[in-house]
Amino acid sequence: QVQLVESGGGSVQAGGALRLSCAASEYTISRKCMGWFRQAPGKEREAVATIYTGGGDRYYSDSMKGRFTIDQDNAKNTIYLQLMSLKPEDTAIYYCAAGARNYYGGYTTCGSSISQYAYWGQGTQVTVSS
Repeated sequence: QVQLVESGGGSVQAGGALRLSCAASEYTISRKCMGWFRQAPGKEREAVATIYTGGGDRYYSDSMKGRFTIDQDNAKNTIYLQLMSLKPEDTAIYYCAAGARNYYGGYTTCGSSISQYAYWGQGTQVTVSS
């Protein structure tokens, strides 16, 4: 069974940084859409960043551009989210997500729709204080 295990969350002050990891098992992170989503209390889950692992094409939410970076390490079968210049409004549970489809046709752009992603991790808490 596919497993996605997030780590790296924690509590930081505004302006700080964190690096989140998502290690996949029984799943190869090649030629697939993967990404990070977050959910704050009382709000719906929203996309943060996604990546096409077959070519590295990336999507970022407009509010996170320039502060967050998504990347991959095929040797470790892991994707990452680098969080910089954190703000209190970034406080949320951050979830790793992975799509089931392999893309053999070449270039593709991974979107921000929750329904596009079949597998989800349990989440890691990020708390940013003023």
